[in-house]
Amino acid sequence: MSEVTLRNIRKSFGGLDVIKGVDLDVQSGEFVVFVGPSGCGKSTLLRMIAGLEDITSGTLSIAGKEVNDVDPSKRGIAMVFQSYALYPHMTVRENMGFALRFAGVAKAEVARQVEEAARILELEPLLDRKPKQLSGGQRQRVAIGRAIVRHPKVFLFDEPLSNLDAELRVHMRIEIARLHKKLATTIIYVTHDQVEAMTLADKIVVLRSGTVEQVGAPLDLYDDPANLFVAGFIGSPKMNFFKGVLARNGDGRWSARLPDLGDAIIPLTINASLAAAGTTVTIGVRPEHFDDTGAASLDMVVDMLEHLGGETFAFARYGAGELVTVQTRNGRGLKAGQTITARFDPAKALVFDEEGQRLR
Repeated sequence: MSEVTLRNIRKSFGGLDVIKGVDLDVQSGEFVVFVGPSGCGKSTLLRMIAGLEDITSGTLSIAGKEVNDVDPSKRGIAMVFQSYALYPHMTVRENMGFALRFAGVAKAEVARQVEEAARILELEPLLDRKPKQLSGGQRQRVAIGRAIVRHPKVFLFDEPLSNLDAELRVHMRIEIARLHKKLATTIIYVTHDQVEAMTLADKIVVLRSGTVEQVGAPLDLYDDPANLFVAGFIGSPKMNFFKGVLARNGDGRWSARLPDLGDAIIPLTINASLAAAGTTVTIGVRPEHFDDTGAASLDMVVDMLEHLGGETFAFARYGAGELVTVQTRNGRGLKAGQTITARFDPAKALVFDEEGQRLR
């Protein structure tokens, strides 16, 4: 078993609290991604699991054993960094086997484990090359191979794809997902790229300012965010947000007036007993939720179009209001300056209170 358990984990640098009481359960064999904006504490939390940062308070356990004071080399973890950190004078074979040789493993066993990792990562033809003879993606695979040969209980990845170009990042995401399926090992992975998180994770941990905002499966966070921050962070292009004022209709249902969109009135499907008429709220609508038949509509002028072949993103605004992103598969006839009526199903709109918490 290789589960990881964090209980009220805190980290302070002097008087500055960086990690503020994190509780988390990572199941054995699970692929968990820490995601959040720069400075949210995701890399610090990963380094605490690795033993590269001391824990100020709280309990960290790996495979049921508390490891707060256990040396990093004895925690049963292997870490892959953003930089490849390969020895330039060594071959791929020597780089991958270095930790085993350093630990005193027999030469024949080192060779066997390196060959096995090279086969898994399709590095066999490159074993006698040096890092300068490899592409960025190949170097990152060597760094992953160096971790695999140690047969760790837990793999830790700290933004491993940040130095790669867009095409290589896509390819390496597939490689890492394939590797996880093959090895069935627990992986904790840090990234600032929420698309990467959505693609790879069994479970996403959304962090902000040292606290956990929400934990869940990728599509659960996408469909059912707990607050305004998660709703805005998960999804690309990001969700559209409109300021609204709650009102009760004659039939007792809720609607919202949108002052920044010409006082447009849209119906809402919330059952919020604590809400009150006149309360300021934020309405969230994802770009793909605009269609031709929705009961709610907004008239806007197209500022710019982004044609991607099978779909189009129209960036439109009402008067001097903020840009609204509308996704459509019928955008070939649209032109900048054109007025469009963007409709959406109000049942798909998300409503947040003044503190950014979800109203349901």
